[in-house]
Amino acid sequence: MTRLVFLTGAGMSAESGVPTFRDALGGLWSRFDPEALATPQAFARDPALVWGWYRWRAAQLLRVRPHAGHEAIAALERQGHEVDVVTQNVDDLHERAGSARVAHLHGRLLHSRCIGCGGRREPDPITVAPAPPDDGAREAPPPCGHCGGLYRPDVVWFGEALPEDAWNAAVAAIERADRVVVVGTSGLVQPAASLPQLARRLGKPVLEINPVPSAITPQVDAHWAMPASAGLLRLAAELG
Repeated sequence: MTRLVFLTGAGMSAESGVPTFRDALGGLWSRFDPEALATPQAFARDPALVWGWYRWRAAQLLRVRPHAGHEAIAALERQGHEVDVVTQNVDDLHERAGSARVAHLHGRLLHSRCIGCGGRREPDPITVAPAPPDDGAREAPPPCGHCGGLYRPDVVWFGEALPEDAWNAAVAAIERADRVVVVGTSGLVQPAASLPQLARRLGKPVLEINPVPSAITPQVDAHWAMPASAGLLRLAAELG
């Protein structure tokens, strides 16, 4: 049994057809700067604009499926390896593939919460039918039945701190790991980019799977220049 930690970024989800943050702007949203739609100030200024964009993104996400790399990680867990996934992605593709322990550093796109009391409800307002039109539309976020505050996407916006529980889970996973695998990240977004550095300081071997070199490539023990799915299938074969 090997204790494995997978640190996954946008390159992991891209193979499933999930657009990167900036590429997610299409239709009527193409005239916006994505950073202007991803701040607490933007939501306070125009909640219907921001909620409408995230509702549209959530509907897009529900149409995609995990790829072979997601499945390979989940298969390693079923084979008896201790597996933790720490992801910068806001999708749920790791969970849909079967991974049990997933720490979402940047939140979860298919979930929402009240901006006032933090309350949640089912079905979740961000995914509830009917889905928004394909070209997107403004849509007023629903009010919380408990405190009257508006629902907001459960993602980390620019200027907000990472979820403390997810960050603590990520650090703890690195500390107990036998091996750390970094998949599809640029190595530029902090503080997530510091996790491979933490692994190296603790003497953990770090493998990077990325078609092109990243900011962390000079620091890792091995770099496999290949897409996420190919690299993870190769790793699963070696460990299996």
